[in-house]
Amino acid sequence: MSHTDDPRDKDELPASDLPHDPVRRRLLAAGVGLAGLTGLSLSGCNLFDSRPTTPKTTADIALDRTLQAKVRHIVVIYAENRSFSNLWANYPGVQYPLGAVPASRYVQLDRDGRTPLPVLPKIWGGLVPQAQEVDGKRYMISEKQIDRVPNGPFHLVDAEGQPLPNGVITRDLVHRFYQNQMQINAGRNNQFAAWGDSGGLVMGHYRNSAESLKLWNIARQNVLCDNFFMAAFGGSWLNHIFLISAQTPLYPDAHNGPARKLLSVLDGDDPLGTRLKLAADSPASALDGPPSYVNDGALTADGYAVNTMAPPYQPSNVRPAEGGDPTLADPSNYRVLPPQTYATIGDRLSDKGVDWAWYGGGWDYALAHRDTGMVPDFQYHHQPFNYFRSFAPGTQARTQHLRDAGLGDDPSTNKFIADIDAGRLPAVTFYKPQGNLNMHAGYADVESGDRHLANVVERIQRGPQWESTVVIITHDENGGWWDHVPPPRGDRWGPGSRVPALVIAPFAKKGVVDHTVYDTASILRFITRVHDLVPLDGVIARDRAFTANGEAPLGDLTAALDLA
Repeated sequence: MSHTDDPRDKDELPASDLPHDPVRRRLLAAGVGLAGLTGLSLSGCNLFDSRPTTPKTTADIALDRTLQAKVRHIVVIYAENRSFSNLWANYPGVQYPLGAVPASRYVQLDRDGRTPLPVLPKIWGGLVPQAQEVDGKRYMISEKQIDRVPNGPFHLVDAEGQPLPNGVITRDLVHRFYQNQMQINAGRNNQFAAWGDSGGLVMGHYRNSAESLKLWNIARQNVLCDNFFMAAFGGSWLNHIFLISAQTPLYPDAHNGPARKLLSVLDGDDPLGTRLKLAADSPASALDGPPSYVNDGALTADGYAVNTMAPPYQPSNVRPAEGGDPTLADPSNYRVLPPQTYATIGDRLSDKGVDWAWYGGGWDYALAHRDTGMVPDFQYHHQPFNYFRSFAPGTQARTQHLRDAGLGDDPSTNKFIADIDAGRLPAVTFYKPQGNLNMHAGYADVESGDRHLANVVERIQRGPQWESTVVIITHDENGGWWDHVPPPRGDRWGPGSRVPALVIAPFAKKGVVDHTVYDTASILRFITRVHDLVPLDGVIARDRAFTANGEAPLGDLTAALDLA
């Protein structure tokens, strides 16, 4: 059985009309590399120089004053693992609708980088590996039931060819630092099927509308950003770190201890390369099975942490050392990231005396049950501040700013919603929903997360702080799902694939699709501008990398607001 979209080749977009011509894109080996905690010279300037690159104009100063007068509360809601094409492929008004993408922009190549796949690979392991019942129908779809799908994007369907409901949980897809770069393939986006572990599933997308997505109707009244890219290549963990710091963690002296087991082995001798080295027994063709690698580790070859590491503080997936401090993860375990010391947006806000908080779904429950290991509906790597020494157990910063959201949609159990209703949200709020409400494939469905996020937005709109609030909803990363718009050229760490983002406010532009190019750090740019903060080093470095690459500056989300 096969199912595919009908691309309108007559609407083919020339390469020059796409925001970033993939032929021009080059990754780190061709130019710009961030050096984490060490200054790297680029075009005669230090990437981590904290001085502004250009003085503000009179118009900028006037806009800053307007922003500071209107925006008293910023709420950032961080969902999980969906590309823009996966959820919003043909939303009215998007700049590059999926239905207008020609075959030259979607045909997937095999692992040799030259040969078009005759069909998409099987969905390895099955689309729905475990039985589920949704709306009275049972779903369990093996890899044999959906096969020989034509090479291109396709609507997600069940074994009978009926649209797959948003309430069904699909299998997960690989979403890691090097694989994301290999799939993007220098901006061509034509090797997602080749380097994924889920076969053809990467090309699947939902046929969404106002009937299937509550957020669709919210977007109609506010702003959908259709050129918003995840800040870092790869997975959830690194993009959570980038949400609060825009900088990649370093594992000190990784080469001289047990952590060397985590060093990725790359194709070639360049430690700044972008491709993993294949294992000798890795299938040559994507049709024959998922790829395997010599070592697909959590660290780059030169010791930066890019794939999920365990936090040094509880709650963590690594238990305390026997007889050791119960608030810590065992520091002798090489899978525990040593506490990081560089600045986060939380530090910048505190330095300025601005109240802020990160509300995490299931945080208190996870702390209370840390002895049991992994806690359902709380993911340890989704609390990025728990990796920084400034927020270690016993610090005032941890007690004041890392808050429990509770569970569910009821204000009696969800403290974040209770604070919305009571008008108690601080000036800057980050909210991470509990696992089953975050839309992550493999353990969460789209529908539950959509309903929850829509409920949160509606509560804010009815709450006492609404008139001065800007809500930003985005996804941490693409979750391995294909997207057809090439990312802009940045630096060694990203940007990666395009993800959905909404800007919601009483003074947001109404029913607009914003084509401005953003990345996740645009949220940090916005917070920094509203509160006149010292810019974070990582944001400055990313902006300077764009300049060095001849790219236009990334936006700070003000284009989504009507500030007249």
